[in-house]
Amino acid sequence: MKNDNLFDLTGKVAVVTGGGDGIGRGACEILAAAGAAVVVSDISLEKAQTVADGITAAGGKSAAVACNVLVSADLDRLIECTVSTFGTVNILVNNAGLGGGGRENPYKIDRAYVERIYAINVFAPWQLSKLVAPYMEKSGYGSIINITSMSSINNSPDMAIYGSSKAALNHLASNLAFDYGPMGIRINNVGPGATRTKALASVLTPEIEAKMLAHTPIHRLGEVSDIAGAVLYFASPVSAWVSGQTLMVNGGGVQTLD
Repeated sequence: MKNDNLFDLTGKVAVVTGGGDGIGRGACEILAAAGAAVVVSDISLEKAQTVADGITAAGGKSAAVACNVLVSADLDRLIECTVSTFGTVNILVNNAGLGGGGRENPYKIDRAYVERIYAINVFAPWQLSKLVAPYMEKSGYGSIINITSMSSINNSPDMAIYGSSKAALNHLASNLAFDYGPMGIRINNVGPGATRTKALASVLTPEIEAKMLAHTPIHRLGEVSDIAGAVLYFASPVSAWVSGQTLMVNGGGVQTLD
């Protein structure tokens, strides 16, 4: 493989859930810059369309699809729209997620909350992976990337449901790698550390940031571009023999909210 082809996604088709902002938007933009046609999926069609329009304006190929990952029919429609627009699916980024932020007091949440978190963070990636697998196998190229979390390996207060759902996502990928590998499909996880997004901004204070940086060897918080770079790695031919792995992108440290 020539070095100039290692990150080339020309001719590939990518789907990104939760692509309207934050890490999802960063993933959409970096995949498009590498040559992929990108379907930007978000619960907000307006946000998705803004990202898609930006990709198109920059010379790329993109389309926007509204999708609530809690609705099974929406997941079906997302893949149907992608295939009808671009012909196939080669890359899936399961980015849409919910929970965390140290807001899960175990005495104040109920079963409905737990089921909702698992439905978004585990079931939706599982279903979408199942839906795209036949297209990936037929096309001869498949890479599924789940956005997990440092919470999947950290121990923090009021994070049990979110953290355990992301741990389940890690284990889901490591096992599905055995099922999808013979089909020519790779499946991996990217685990962001504390990354400057709107979600982090909602809980971040100078005091919390100082505590996070105290045990972060690369002494800064993450940027969306840091996480997007890891997504590009797993999406690209450069990682052709990598599957079932979880890559923590965290500045070499462990950031917690306590």
